[in-house]
Amino acid sequence: MKIIRAKDYYDMSRKAANIISAQVIMKPNCVLGLATGGTPVGTYKQLVEWYNKGDIDFSEVTTVNLDEYRGLPKEHPESYWSFMHRNLFDHVNIRPEAINLPDGTNLDAAAECARYDAIIHSVGGIDLQLLGIGNDGHIGFNEPNEAFELGTHCVDLKEETIEANKRFFDGNADLVPKQAYTMGIKTIMQARKVLMVANGKGKADIVKKAFFGPVTPEVPASILQMHPDFILVGDEEALSEI
Repeated sequence: MKIIRAKDYYDMSRKAANIISAQVIMKPNCVLGLATGGTPVGTYKQLVEWYNKGDIDFSEVTTVNLDEYRGLPKEHPESYWSFMHRNLFDHVNIRPEAINLPDGTNLDAAAECARYDAIIHSVGGIDLQLLGIGNDGHIGFNEPNEAFELGTHCVDLKEETIEANKRFFDGNADLVPKQAYTMGIKTIMQARKVLMVANGKGKADIVKKAFFGPVTPEVPASILQMHPDFILVGDEEALSEI
């Protein structure tokens, strides 16, 4: 595990974007696993800025996203499909057919999870997986549990997660979907490199628990202690307790 300390959110975003851009430059046809949420927005903004300068080319890149809300059409402004287009895809030269997310409108959970696992397998697995971390240690929508969920699966979102995400739904928890499709722990762990971004004082306790405590499915991110190439980029506040 490698920990990179950043001064603030901007510095964290820039350092994370450096790692992603290096991956794309070294392997132009790489597979990037991408994440949504508030933390990665600055990283995507930096990648767009470098693309506009001609420093990075996404024309051969394939992407697979961690998760998507179940039951939400992709055109919904808070779907992760919309989030990714708004923050990255619409601003770079990635091929539309190279973009992959779970289909939230497919309510046949078994079929959709099998389809998404097959896609990840067909593209040769993930070269670099970007992650955030939830306040309870969830990665993707892999929530605290009694066992590590391995493949893509449908999850009932915990109240804390719904509460954390209601800010994207006009502050109304009732509008937040109650289920999501998410990439599993096994798939994340099979990524050749894993990059996590964390910022803010609110993440300090879970960062300490996840990476300096026991490996347990009760703190899903703790499994990353076992990954052979895991990088945590955090700002001073997020890393203040380690």
